[in-house]
Amino acid sequence: MTPPDHRPTTPPDRRHLLILGGTTEARALAAALATATAPDGRPGLRVTSSLAGRVARPRLPAGEVRIGGFGGADGLADWLRAEQVDTVVDATHPFAAVMSGNAAAAAAATGVPLLALRRPGWAAVPGDDWHRVPSLDAAAALLPALGRRVLLTSGRQGIAAFAHLDGLHFVARSVDPPEPPLPAALDVLLDRGPFTLDGERAVLREHRIDVVVTKDSGGAATAPKLTAARELGLPVVVVDRPPPPAGVPVAASVPEVLERLAEQGLVGR
Repeated sequence: MTPPDHRPTTPPDRRHLLILGGTTEARALAAALATATAPDGRPGLRVTSSLAGRVARPRLPAGEVRIGGFGGADGLADWLRAEQVDTVVDATHPFAAVMSGNAAAAAAATGVPLLALRRPGWAAVPGDDWHRVPSLDAAAALLPALGRRVLLTSGRQGIAAFAHLDGLHFVARSVDPPEPPLPAALDVLLDRGPFTLDGERAVLREHRIDVVVTKDSGGAATAPKLTAARELGLPVVVVDRPPPPAGVPVAASVPEVLERLAEQGLVGR
């Protein structure tokens, strides 16, 4: 059992913001808030970033950091109350649907304002050969008709959806080694973005890739693979992201989040 958190609660004259993080945008938001002041010039927010702990050596953001789950929506609600959290920013990965759902439920239970930070998804441009699907299972069902050598960039936890596909050779890229079940023919590239266009061209050519699978994560860090695939005329299977929980306001960028926080009187403009 995880021991209780015994850190002192936030002083009454200082507001507390929780960032549900793990993304580039979450780190950028924590860095921006580290030097922000309150509207009246007093020291700004106490900022705590929460990381899921799924990556062995995560990039740590500025400010306080906690690693590990909360124990579902009820556990998160208890934490928000105990730590006197004034606002939550859900800056998790666009595909972290369970965590986003828990955040929405906990915010509703406690009355703590919740804002989702979601980078815009990718949009196809002329020359792209994209095949949009609603899930990884749908991507796996479509693959045999598109190619035999697959660059799989859906994250290590998504590789299991392709484990049953015989006759295809997969090159999977992830930060940490994946765990079974895995496809029989699999090469693993341990790497972390951001990736360059020249690097992505090299990966596609050296591994003789003829189809790419990606989640619609959005952002610039992993977008070069889409340009490289377009240059080579390769089909790309794009898994659509889940929608944010109903009723949760969404900001598309860190500056937009800062503006919303200023409107709440949490930071100066």
